[in-house]
Amino acid sequence: GGEILFIETMLTKGKGNIKVTGQLGDVMKESVDIALSLVKSMYPEKSEIFEKNDIHIHVPAGAVPKDGPSAGITMTTALASLINNIPVSPEYAMTGEVSLRGNVMPIGGLPEKLMAAARAGIKKVFIPEENKDDLKEVAKEVLDELEIIPVKKVEDVLNIVLK
Repeated sequence: GGEILFIETMLTKGKGNIKVTGQLGDVMKESVDIALSLVKSMYPEKSEIFEKNDIHIHVPAGAVPKDGPSAGITMTTALASLINNIPVSPEYAMTGEVSLRGNVMPIGGLPEKLMAAARAGIKKVFIPEENKDDLKEVAKEVLDELEIIPVKKVEDVLNIVLK
C-alpha cells in the first residue's frame, strides 16, 4: 500500500502565471493554491519572483490520477525550495495537509505512506504531530528503517530542509 509522489517545480520568465500538471484532482489543486498563498505570505521579500516569473508545478506519475489532502506540506516545501533556490535533500519525505495559518494537519493512511517511504529508501519522514498515535499501527520493521519527525507548523519542516 501507499506510493511516493514526487513534486517538481520550475520558474520561467513570465507574468505570474501558475501551471499545474500531472493528473491532479481538485483536492490536490486546492493544496497547490493553499501552498502558493502560504509561501507568498511567508516570503514577502520574494514577491517580485512571483510577479516576474511563471511557476510550473508537476507531479509526475504517468496518467494515474492523484488526489487527496496529504500533499499540502510537500507542495509548500517545493515552492519554498524553488523561490529560495535551496534544493531539498531526497533523504526526506513528508505528508500532511496545511492550513493558511501554516498548521500541518492530520492525514489518513499513515501506515501505508510510511511503508511506501521505507520501500523507496527514504530515511526521514515528516508527519503531522496529530498523527503520532497512528504510529502504533505501523509495522516495527518499517519504523526501524525510518526517522519519524512529527511537526505542527510548516516552519518546523522548512527550518530543517531549507538549510
